[in-house]
Amino acid sequence: MTQTNQTKKKPAYSVGQNVRFMIGWAWRTHKRVLWLCLAVAGLSLGLNLAQLFIAPMVLARVEQHAPLSQLLETIGLFALTLVALNGLLGYLKQISTSGRLGVRLAVIDAINQKACTTSYPNTRDPAVLRLLEKAADACGASARPAEHVWETLTQLLLNVSGFGVYLALVSGLNLALVLTVAATTAVGFFVSRRINEWGYRHREEEASYQKKIQYVRDKAESIHLAKDIRIFGLRDWVDALYRSTLRLYTAFIGRRERIYTAACAVDALLTLARNGIAYVYLIHLTLAEGLPASQFLLYFSAFSAFSTWVTGILQQASTLRQESLDLSIIQEFLHLPEPFRFKGGRPIPQTDAYELRLDHVTFRYPGTDRVILHDIDLTIHPGEKIAVVGLNGAGKTTLVKLLCGFYDPDEGRVLLNGIDIREFNRPDYYRLFSTVFQESSILDITVAETVAQDVDHIDMDRVKDCIAKAGLTEKIASLPQGYETHIGKNVYLDGVEFSGGQTQRLMLARALYKDGPFLVLDEPTAALDPIAENDIYQKYNEMTVGKSSVFISHRLASTRFCDRILFVKDGVIAEEGTHDQLLKKGGSYAKLFDIQARYYQEGRDLDDIQI
Repeated sequence: MTQTNQTKKKPAYSVGQNVRFMIGWAWRTHKRVLWLCLAVAGLSLGLNLAQLFIAPMVLARVEQHAPLSQLLETIGLFALTLVALNGLLGYLKQISTSGRLGVRLAVIDAINQKACTTSYPNTRDPAVLRLLEKAADACGASARPAEHVWETLTQLLLNVSGFGVYLALVSGLNLALVLTVAATTAVGFFVSRRINEWGYRHREEEASYQKKIQYVRDKAESIHLAKDIRIFGLRDWVDALYRSTLRLYTAFIGRRERIYTAACAVDALLTLARNGIAYVYLIHLTLAEGLPASQFLLYFSAFSAFSTWVTGILQQASTLRQESLDLSIIQEFLHLPEPFRFKGGRPIPQTDAYELRLDHVTFRYPGTDRVILHDIDLTIHPGEKIAVVGLNGAGKTTLVKLLCGFYDPDEGRVLLNGIDIREFNRPDYYRLFSTVFQESSILDITVAETVAQDVDHIDMDRVKDCIAKAGLTEKIASLPQGYETHIGKNVYLDGVEFSGGQTQRLMLARALYKDGPFLVLDEPTAALDPIAENDIYQKYNEMTVGKSSVFISHRLASTRFCDRILFVKDGVIAEEGTHDQLLKKGGSYAKLFDIQARYYQEGRDLDDIQI
């Protein structure tokens, strides 16, 4: 989507809807935020009025030749009032800060919950991922809309109230002057608004520069790339890339500052003209009608402040409008349609024997026309061990994604004990599967928490048993805190890094701990050598007696123990049978098995094989 289209796209929610959305969050989580907005606005107006009247009142006492005691009494009264209002206002702002933060954190939690539970196809949709990124950015700091909107609403309420009070104060003086002040203020605001709109239109450009700079910095500081940077002499190249991007960003900042400086100059001229007109008029009243000096000071201050209230209303309304665009994005993400069922589904059958079937399934990835799987008809019987083999890109992993319920087929059905899985709540269906994928992401948590995927209820005996079965007992024993050792160094400095093979074994232990009726291994040992992969698969075969298992591999020798082998080619099950049956058949499986055997002997890459 281009920047132009992006800025012209109508928000999904109006300003009013977004304000009600945030008020709803505050009402449910931190109600004090709402009344504190009213209290802070009221006290701020009172403080402003006290500051407006203090000098004219003191000057009036001087004009009246009041005794020194009365003069000091007036000054003391105003001083106490200012101190009291400032102190109370500071206290209310302080307690308001924690409440506003609490509301923002509640919204962040809702976004995180949505991101973690949304239907899997949404997690692969670039548009959804961009929406998530923008929603997260809208909550990323105290200055972002999810928290700053309360300051905007407070200031808008203050400016509207101040405008009303000051209008009543100056309107009886000269209506034409009031309109002139309001008009010049409005012109200044609209100039400022055009500048702000320019900034909004170009914020994607600015964000792209910042993202590129941060990307280069992250890579330069990455411990994973430290060896490559040094061995291949990439330092100068990385430095040049950083400097070139920084130059573009600096040029953009310079262009923006020139535009903003011009806008400030226009605003200064308008302010000079506005105050000059008011000043000349009040001097005329003083000379022609004998306006007291105290009244002159009061009205001049009031006219200056009146223009400030008008500007404040326009600025805060504009700010609220801009913040509403980001709040609308948050609502869009939180209300993102879900293709999967999450509640109201029928219960999963309670049985020890689950049968899983792909009933004439055809599938294309969303947004593409290419058929990945075509008319797949497959039944996995209770306790059966199935191997899905074939070359890279044949459709093996896609087949598993359909079995696991990550996608729904375009044609056909996925059936659990004869029931379409779309009738179940998808999270309930996921609980049936213990999976290990080729690419695994581990959080910076302890070994025990990683295996149990829990924090509060960990069965340590079970954790140790699963670790032993995965062949990691010696590794864990060598760690500083054993099972309480944190994995990774992103959060904990005393954390440890696991090798690729050790990470996969840890994922195997996690799958064993979950103990789901279906075990799925999607090439988790692809990074290991063939002998190590065969050893792990054999161990899994021994450890999962009675469970339905699906083993995926492009190494045919690793899955010979399976009850049935499916050879997938070009999106269809080209051959099916036991290892011996497929060899006797002499088809593509036998041909590939023979080629792989020769490649292993020659030390060549299996990815180069074509049949």
